[in-house]
Amino acid sequence: MRAIGIILAGGNNRRMKELSQKRAVCAMPIAGSYRSIDFALSNMSNSRIQKVAVFTQYNARSLNEHLSSSKWWDFGRKQGGLFVFTPEVTAESNAWYRGTADAIAQNLQFLKDSHEPYVVIASGDGVYKMDFNKLLEYHIDKKADITVVCKDMPPEMDAGRFGIIKMNEESRIEEFEEKPIVARSNVVSCGIYVVRRRQLIEMIEKGMEEDRVDFVKDILIRYKGVKRIFGYKMKEYWSNIATVQDYYNTNMDFLKPEIRDYFFKQYPDIYSKVDDLPPAKYNMGANVKNSLISSGCIVNGTVEGSVIFKKTYIGNNCYIKNSIILNDVYIGDNTHIENCIVESRDTIRANSYHKGEDGVKIVIEHNDRYVM
Repeated sequence: MRAIGIILAGGNNRRMKELSQKRAVCAMPIAGSYRSIDFALSNMSNSRIQKVAVFTQYNARSLNEHLSSSKWWDFGRKQGGLFVFTPEVTAESNAWYRGTADAIAQNLQFLKDSHEPYVVIASGDGVYKMDFNKLLEYHIDKKADITVVCKDMPPEMDAGRFGIIKMNEESRIEEFEEKPIVARSNVVSCGIYVVRRRQLIEMIEKGMEEDRVDFVKDILIRYKGVKRIFGYKMKEYWSNIATVQDYYNTNMDFLKPEIRDYFFKQYPDIYSKVDDLPPAKYNMGANVKNSLISSGCIVNGTVEGSVIFKKTYIGNNCYIKNSIILNDVYIGDNTHIENCIVESRDTIRANSYHKGEDGVKIVIEHNDRYVM
């Protein structure tokens, strides 16, 4: 493909509360066996983008471990590859990334050393499938300077936490507001952009001269009346991991047959780092309904409408309903968990009771792991 890829994966999102205290949002587990960044990486690999850079910063250890080998997304090749960039101390700078534009600026040499004419920029916290070749064709046909992928959201959804877009009949963006108090449109930015590589370098360099550090506010919004910025509407499934409720809803979506079929059975595939684990084991007394149970799990109790991630043990007479159990959790006997997200590597004592009454409850226990 005639483009290189950039995945922005360095930001901290406090709206994820305790879930982002020990991992980046882009490393959040999704659908039992994936991380949220897998979707952006897989889309780029499936679109034949052979050279991809990931900018990491906040709580990057887990994410960097996940990205330690490029072979899972087929980037291990002579031409191109997967590059992971973190902030570094140089003769010119010793600052952390101050924003998305600053992250690109601190790694501008990556763009200058490349030869592809276009750049596809994507956030690492979106769950979706997209053929970036079609996006690039649209960008070229429109003779656009920048193309922004957007989506119509349901009227009942609070669109104010996204970037809000207004377009004319030709799909040219006339208004762009970042997280307004009152949303005047239900068309939101998906955080995916196409721009010509040389033009991106020019805009980033000019922005750095004026100490402008945010890609949306200081480039997209600032240049909307000067550059030809167009919107490309996505009609397929798209979800953004922006809040605890978003994260919960996205995982619950994978319990719907049509969503599972779309992501797991329809080409192109979504790829992830593979762990060598045995298949899930269901002992006598296990009762599982409409749930995703991942590899390495042992189930003894009842699980309904839940997503159970890898290496989870569920004890006897347990009742798990409408919940997400993250990796490597031990749940003692006679435990009731409902409308909850249980943090990874937790040990839940026997006879515990956790239920989210007003929304989703995040369960974090620091008990010693022993046989209960």
